[in-house]
Order: sequence, then C-alpha cells, then structure tokens
Amino acid sequence: MSLPVPCLPEPCLLPMSFGLRRNPRAFSPTEPMAADYGVLVVEDEPGARKYLRITLQKAGFKVQEAGSGEEALDLFEQHPPQVALLDIGLPGMDGFEVCQWMRQRRENMAILMITGRADDSDKVSGLDLGADDYLVKPFGPEVLVARINAVLRRCSRQNHTSGVLTLGDIRMEFHTLKVFKGEKEIDLTPREFALLAAFLKHPAEVLTRDRLRREVWGANHFGSTKALDVFVCKLREKLEDDPTHPTHFKTEWGVGYICG
Repeated sequence: MSLPVPCLPEPCLLPMSFGLRRNPRAFSPTEPMAADYGVLVVEDEPGARKYLRITLQKAGFKVQEAGSGEEALDLFEQHPPQVALLDIGLPGMDGFEVCQWMRQRRENMAILMITGRADDSDKVSGLDLGADDYLVKPFGPEVLVARINAVLRRCSRQNHTSGVLTLGDIRMEFHTLKVFKGEKEIDLTPREFALLAAFLKHPAEVLTRDRLRREVWGANHFGSTKALDVFVCKLREKLEDDPTHPTHFKTEWGVGYICG
C-alpha cells in the first residue's frame, strides 16, 4: 500500500519504498530552460510517480507519466519527450529494455535511470544501453532536478557553441550539433557528444579519467570512472574503423586516454 504524498510547497518526502532522503531546506529549484523540455517519468509505484511529477512540474518541466514500460512506449510515440526518467525495476518490460528501445529511436534525447542498488552492475548496464546518467536511491528531490538540468545545460552550451572540429575523417559541427564520419552522419547521445568534444578540444593531449569525468559530467560528479570507460567504448564503436584497435581514442594505461 502506498503512503500518502504530502502537498507541495512544503518540504516533503517520497514514500519510504522509494527511498528518498529528507532535505531540511525548502525545495525551490528553478532553471530558465526547464519550460522548454518535456520529461517522461516511468515509475510503477503510484505514490513515487506522483511525487516525481509534482517535483518536476514545480521545477518548471512539462511532465508525462507512465506506470509501465509498455505505457511509456505509447506516450513516447504520441509525444516524444526530450528527457526520460526510467526506474529500472518495472514489471514486464523493465527500464533497461525501455532505455534501449528509446535510444534506438532517438539519439539526441536525455535518458536517466533510477536504481535501488549501489553496485556498478545496474549503472554500467544502463549506460551501455544508452542512458546518459543514473541516480541511486536514496536521493533528494534537489539532486533529481540538478542531475536532469546538468544534462540539459551541457546540451544548451553545445547549442550556443559555433565552429567545427575535425579528427581524420571525423567532423563535429557545434552549430548543428551533428557529427559526421566521412559523409555519413553519426548519431550520438548528449553525453557522447560532450565526451567527443572534450577529446577533440585537446588533441594529442593525455587526459586523465578524472579530468574527462569532470568535463563530461561536471565538477560536482563523483561517480565511478567505469561509466567513462563505457562511453569511450561507445565512441569507439561508432567512430573507429576497428573499435578493437582504436587509432583515434587510445588508452593510456593507468592514466586515461589520448585523442590523436
């Protein structure tokens, strides 16, 4: 049985089953860009889903909600969102399957996964299937909105960056947010785009994993560098002629990577 959801604007909690921490401060996150973005919340627990909807609406986002993976796919087809917030433990079609399905259809949307497990297996699986970020329960409402805004801020900065960067037959256009390999356009997720930009802005320079993590996820992100390794592998799969013998994104063992 779900616990009742308190009314905003008072500081409040998700149902205990969702595992959010109490925040003693009043919650009033605002981002000027939020109203331009639609978020699809996919969560099977009604109380938690309602709370997420209210929290994101209070932050200015336009929100759709689904109680199952199958319902999420229907909403996606009718009104494609810019952001999807997916709980992994959905009945039937789980969050991993939904993530993969959405990413196959839209490379330029942001996908964030929610997991109740602190180990890296869920995180790596989600990232490998196309997620841009993940949240581990328990987390506070301010963290939720901040993580969504972090992905969107990176996309916004890319929209206002002009110029072209090249590496061999790879061409990156900041004004159009497009990447080409030869004449073929390559679909990249927002996180992959940010990682490629970090590489191309520092050619022939050894970049530590921590530095790349800060450039792609932001200075306040303290997650595992395993997520970075996953995204480097995905870039290799999309942009290297032979991903098993990379020539553009090479590993500097014990340090990080070098782009050349």
